[in-house]
Amino acid sequence: MIEEIFIRNLGVIGEARLPLGPGFTALTGETGAGKTMVVSALGLLLGDRSDSSVVRQGSGGAEVEGHWLVPEKGAVSERVRDAGGELDPAGDGRAQLILSRSITPEGRSRAVVGGRTAPIGVLGEIGQQLVVVHGQSDQMRLRSATAQREALDRFAGAEVAAVLAEYQDRYRRWQDVQSELDVLIAEQDRRTREADDLRAALDEIEAMAPQPGEDVELAERANRLGNIEDLRLAAAQAHDLLSSDSAEDAPDAIGLLDSAKRQLERVAGHDAALNPFAESIAHASFIVADVAVQLSSYLSGLDGDGARELEVVQERRAELAVLTRKYGPTLDDTIDYLDSGSSRLLELDNDADRIDTLRAELDEDRRAIEVLAERLSVLRRASAVLLARQVTDELAALAMPDARLEVTVEDRTEFSLSGKDQVSIMLKPHPGAEPRALGRGASGGELSRVMLAIEVVIAGNDPVPTFIFDEVDAGVGGASAIEIGRRLARLAETAQVIVVTHLAQVAAFSTNHLRVVKDSDGSVTVSSVQQLSGENRVAEMARLLSGLPDSASGLAHARELLEVAAAAEPPRSG
Repeated sequence: MIEEIFIRNLGVIGEARLPLGPGFTALTGETGAGKTMVVSALGLLLGDRSDSSVVRQGSGGAEVEGHWLVPEKGAVSERVRDAGGELDPAGDGRAQLILSRSITPEGRSRAVVGGRTAPIGVLGEIGQQLVVVHGQSDQMRLRSATAQREALDRFAGAEVAAVLAEYQDRYRRWQDVQSELDVLIAEQDRRTREADDLRAALDEIEAMAPQPGEDVELAERANRLGNIEDLRLAAAQAHDLLSSDSAEDAPDAIGLLDSAKRQLERVAGHDAALNPFAESIAHASFIVADVAVQLSSYLSGLDGDGARELEVVQERRAELAVLTRKYGPTLDDTIDYLDSGSSRLLELDNDADRIDTLRAELDEDRRAIEVLAERLSVLRRASAVLLARQVTDELAALAMPDARLEVTVEDRTEFSLSGKDQVSIMLKPHPGAEPRALGRGASGGELSRVMLAIEVVIAGNDPVPTFIFDEVDAGVGGASAIEIGRRLARLAETAQVIVVTHLAQVAAFSTNHLRVVKDSDGSVTVSSVQQLSGENRVAEMARLLSGLPDSASGLAHARELLEVAAAAEPPRSG
């Protein structure tokens, strides 16, 4: 239930507070005062699309805030908490939920659910659980086969909902299996070629047997082998400078170090401070001698047939380069391709088995949806009879005593997500007339009453917390309007009902009467909302009846109408 709504800078409404609460709320006002903007505000709180055109001219942005009472536990509360929002406990197993929506002059929109910013879509998900909105567009929608089937399913209640959910789950699975099978069959030749190409690629890679890091190692070897003579010459010269084996008198590093050490040792007896220097030179001599030995070993290890080895290395590098270009971009990627390619090849080679499996699953799913679709049809046909009978009774009370509603459920040739049924709601306006589809002959006034009758009947099986009717009485007047008001009051026994109306006969049955008031603020129209009672309400009723809020006859008629409505008002619990 909506407790109240706050509106700021939305269309012609500068600032308004709408106290709603339980029962039947009627919303009236002069043409252009902004009644439609109130419905638009509710729509924004329920996730409708928005743009900058709804922002009041010259303002910094529009804001709408709604306060709801919802069950403390249930689908709505769970969705709010999933979105990160919070609810305030209100006692008796209920909680207060605050939803808000703001729109900037540039058209950017922001939603807040339970104190936490949330995507606009969350408002829509929550709104589906809280409110049913009916306006002129919804009357048009009632002419569609989809809306008519949905109305029948809502009336049929939990049993049809459970079977439909099971059917839809199986139907989606059937469609998914069919899609996968179609792809496998359509691409069988291409997948066979892919498997052949993949098998050849894997054979080529396995034959080469590349190793991780092999390309780096080969590059280093190639660089060494390509410069082997320079390496040999430099190492030999370095060795000779450190420790010469030649018979020539050319000094080497080791000899020079030995001479230096002997010179120091010769005079160290005169000054002990020279001993550490002599020891350091001796140590350096040992290191140089060790390096000379290592260089000698390096020289002996240089391959004498380096040219032949270089040729082999370059051939291997070329082979790996070709492999990398095909399956790389790196050698490691090429090696990884062995694993991924093997998995893909296994999948492709199993196509035949997979097709057989899918065909078996397809047959099983087809049999299952046939059974479930038939169960749906049986339940819908039984519910169609009851719906037609009860709505017909309601139409009699809505000043259509001779009208008869017929609901047919016919078998279609193809399955769909909703089953295999074509649901049609037809109206027989008077005895002897042929039933006619709502989309082909019903007037706006008839559609309004049929829609209201359907909602009143469905509410018994599929209760909705809040109904919003935007001029459901369009095209209706006189006694028919009084009966619409009476039926809205009856609907308000089990749900919150909010009605935008221009008829006093409808507003008279409300338990909460709000008027949208239009003032003049310079060149800008500003509207606010007043809660009416006593003589203020009588004056508004007189205005609705005659256009003159202070007409004596209009006021008398208004009082009489309010007395009639009060006398006819159904008893309320609590």
